[in-house]
Amino acid sequence: TCALPILILKERIFTTEGKAKKLRPFLEKAITKAKKNTLANRRLLLMDFTPRVVDKLIKEIGPKYINRVGGYTRIMKTTNRKADSAKMVFIELIK
Repeated sequence: TCALPILILKERIFTTEGKAKKLRPFLEKAITKAKKNTLANRRLLLMDFTPRVVDKLIKEIGPKYINRVGGYTRIMKTTNRKADSAKMVFIELIK
């Protein structure tokens, strides 16, 4: 999904609830791979992301969650979008 690299780089995005729920499992798996900094995991991440995104995952995000088993993201509901009344949320990485 195209919003996933943006979420990794910015660590918080504003999107629809459906898109956020679809992003969550992909992000959780990517962070779990980034926690163990091996060549194999780096190559697996490079198959899905650009080198800039992989560097951020491995150097910043992975070490931050080294003692956490899962649940790296939070979805916070906000108001509905005015145009089509879609449910809008913030999806962010937990500190």
